[in-house]
Amino acid sequence: MKSSRMTTWILIAMVLGIAAGGLVHDQFPSAATQKVFAGYVSIGSMVFLRLIKMIIAPLVFSTLVVGIGHMSDAGAVGRVGGKAMLWFVTASLVSLTLGLVLVNLFEPGVGVHKVVSGVSSGIDAHAMSLDGFIKHVFPDSALRPMVDNEILQIVVFSIFFGVACASMGERAKLVLEATEGLSHIILRVTGYVMKLAPLAVFCAMAATIATNGLGILVNYAKFMGEFYFGLVCLWLLLVLAGFVILGPSVKRLVLLVREPFLLAFSTASSEAAYPKMLEQLAKFPVARNISSFVLPLGYSFNLDGTMMYCTFASVFIAQAYDIPLSLGTQVAMLLTLMLTSKGVAGVPRASLVVIAATLSQFSLPEEGLLLLLGIDTFLDMGRSATNVIGNSLATAVVAKWEGQLVADEDTREMIEEMEVEPA
Repeated sequence: MKSSRMTTWILIAMVLGIAAGGLVHDQFPSAATQKVFAGYVSIGSMVFLRLIKMIIAPLVFSTLVVGIGHMSDAGAVGRVGGKAMLWFVTASLVSLTLGLVLVNLFEPGVGVHKVVSGVSSGIDAHAMSLDGFIKHVFPDSALRPMVDNEILQIVVFSIFFGVACASMGERAKLVLEATEGLSHIILRVTGYVMKLAPLAVFCAMAATIATNGLGILVNYAKFMGEFYFGLVCLWLLLVLAGFVILGPSVKRLVLLVREPFLLAFSTASSEAAYPKMLEQLAKFPVARNISSFVLPLGYSFNLDGTMMYCTFASVFIAQAYDIPLSLGTQVAMLLTLMLTSKGVAGVPRASLVVIAATLSQFSLPEEGLLLLLGIDTFLDMGRSATNVIGNSLATAVVAKWEGQLVADEDTREMIEEMEVEPA
């Protein structure tokens, strides 16, 4: 009942935010006034997202360490991680291929006839070089990733820490108990923060529509419509794969993740939905040691919505500039994106950075990104929501393979901590 009420409030806030933003855009045609309004109203969503970022690092660290520490042996960590990566790689290939097929089928960029002008897109195409990628994965400090919210680096440190705790048995019992106590405190804090979700959704939608207007949705209707059609196809494929493994219970999982789905969609942030996903997966029920391990990995390696967008946008830009791409070139682009897109969690405007690097490598005009920057927020909403579906299904599937679809004591405590009512 609580989850249903929160979902309703998020939907109401989304509609009211669109209406308020549209009204301001129509009544105050001055761009400066619209920008001032958006700056003030976006404070609400900024506060919420900052609070979410505040709890992400301790939440990932404490739940992941406890989950690994409670595994029977270190070999279980490698087994679960291997199964998770198998799903991630397969899902990424499906997402990239679907985007490539649909963009060639719809040809949204044909007829644009853009000419290269040499204008910079403002996106650093070299932000994800091999050297940068290695540094992005492996931390040189145990504390800096916590400060910078580098999820992948936190995961790497937490895995080493958790495996060490699991291997030391009774000698690490006190440390595990303290870490578990920390996880319960952070989950309680998370429950408080999530109460602000409807306000954040209202503010985010109002600010975006106030500055861009409803017209931007009409101007780019074709591209956005085709991209969202592709996302719906991807959702159906993922759910179908989940049905093959999980059976009819996949319907219950989809219903459970509708709230984090809407939250990620409204705020255009997958991070905003992370704490709620942990709670909903516990209700499915997925054992806590699986969800706290697989979900953080998914946030770095299983961004299905981002994957599809990368191929869709890259070929769209080539079409817009009347640059033909052979089948071999497109396959090479797909494989390149498969590698360069891994571990981009925490990189600002990650999908645009990956696309810019790909355009540069295949001698396509980088300035083509300017065609998409105006609507990137609206596209990011769909990408973020898709990532929620993909990671939820991945976690449940790995739990099924491990025989961990159980409501153990840890999952029940997690639900109780996050559903507590503030005094």
